[in-house]
Amino acid sequence: MYQAFGDKLIAVTERYAEEIAKEWCKAVRTNPRTPSYHSMSQDECYPIALDFYANHLRPLYFSKKPYTEVQDYFERFAENSYKAGHPVHEAAYALMMMRRHIWFYADFQAYFTSSLEQYQAVESINRTINFFDHGTYYFIKKCAELIQK
Repeated sequence: MYQAFGDKLIAVTERYAEEIAKEWCKAVRTNPRTPSYHSMSQDECYPIALDFYANHLRPLYFSKKPYTEVQDYFERFAENSYKAGHPVHEAAYALMMMRRHIWFYADFQAYFTSSLEQYQAVESINRTINFFDHGTYYFIKKCAELIQK
């Protein structure tokens, strides 16, 4: 079930990764919950989301053993956020926004209109939320380690 819808969702996200990344960057640079991102230039912000949508989403989504890959990606996100000076709560919210933008774009463009596609969409979103939840755990754990050093 994941494969059919997931392929479509991932294909849409990869195809429009640049647009989705720009929308995420615009959102994170203006959201009141992410003020440390407000001073970032488009050139600093955009590659963060583009790299995720274009290079990491597919392997995380379809991995047979996603936990190692999830841990690696989210720990790197934590390290990069820490180096950039983003408070943990703001970087965590930026991750939440990154997850939401996967669906916002597809939903706004009405790519999934039939009843079956909508059911599969729910399944796919649940899978995405699941790996983001695990990733958020690793993100917070890594942030705690970095702060303690």
